[in-house]
Amino acid sequence: MIGKGAYLRQLTAATIPMKSVAVGKELEGSSPPSVFVGSWNYPDVYAGPMVTPVHGDTAVMDMPESWIPANRTQEEIIGYRLNLVRGKQRVHASDLTNRFVEKLQEISLSASSIESEVSFTDMPTGQSFSEEHTPFGPSAPVERFEIQGGKWDRDLEKVFYDTDLRAADAVIDLHQNGLPFSSIQKAFSVGTMGQERGRHLVPTRWSITACDTLIGDRLLFQVKKNPVIDSWRVHEFSSLHNNYAVILMPTGWQYEWSEAFLRVLGNEELVFSDHEGNRKKTEYSSLGGCYYSCKMAVLEALAREGKQAGAIILREALKGYVPMGVFNVRENVRNAMQQPASEFEDIRAALSHISEKFILPVQRFIDEGELLSMMIRERQCTLKEFTQSVN
Repeated sequence: MIGKGAYLRQLTAATIPMKSVAVGKELEGSSPPSVFVGSWNYPDVYAGPMVTPVHGDTAVMDMPESWIPANRTQEEIIGYRLNLVRGKQRVHASDLTNRFVEKLQEISLSASSIESEVSFTDMPTGQSFSEEHTPFGPSAPVERFEIQGGKWDRDLEKVFYDTDLRAADAVIDLHQNGLPFSSIQKAFSVGTMGQERGRHLVPTRWSITACDTLIGDRLLFQVKKNPVIDSWRVHEFSSLHNNYAVILMPTGWQYEWSEAFLRVLGNEELVFSDHEGNRKKTEYSSLGGCYYSCKMAVLEALAREGKQAGAIILREALKGYVPMGVFNVRENVRNAMQQPASEFEDIRAALSHISEKFILPVQRFIDEGELLSMMIRERQCTLKEFTQSVN
């Protein structure tokens, strides 16, 4: 069977639903604020600002946390992103004294949108869609880049000047202070936090998973100290051509993320799954960054409630779905966890409830999910009995 990464590359190549903004070699406008650091040829990377030919407050274009609560459509979100023009310049990841990199740091630390002027060596072209990072519009090498100074976010500024604070502690402190994940990740990616000698640029894709993992690991340390919930719970949410069901189990922490892609490209019905027990995975998940984004979102809600639970998350992506980055998973699961839970006596009742809402038969998730099938066996509910109960 095709792997998830290969499938999503096919899907990304096949779904280019809108045109990018058309710009010339000169661009004046606002950065939301937004920056992007590529991963190709690391540590010699292409880094730069993302600027839109719109003046004023453009923060919504790079604030994924705001899109789903505001009921933004997929088309609106893609429209925001394809209006962002990526400038790029080749820099070494450790060269933070480079004036170009210093400007990127100023952008990432800003409390508001930054007025910018960019000259490109060529006309910006193309667009980028990915299962890891949010889309963006055309790109081109930068010849000249100027910004108007703005006020820095107070918490980010404090971290920037604390060169004794470890980057991991900085990320956790900023999250505890309520900063949006996207703001923390951008500042992390351009080397504005950590001990002085260890600071460097981190490719955007890597920085997203790093921040999800750092926050998730600290939350898990807290959650494992909490009392276990006393019933089976299901939190549900649907948006952006996705259905989500979060099953919380009355057990100690264990975690499984299963996702199905249903006839998005053609007639395919693909299910991918990965899991961990009480100890976290030591190898990188085969499902990519969304595995860590989902885990962080669930742990965030458990920590907020002061409870511990096992978690199995089911997701189905339906026709019309477009890969737009792992924010899609993180923010949908966050919103699922804010919905009132349905409570059940056992896993059979929880899955029967989900089967009424999902298009894909729940049996397919059982077949692919090791933790889910194990929980059914442990509860003396055979697959045959379960199948009979939901048919």
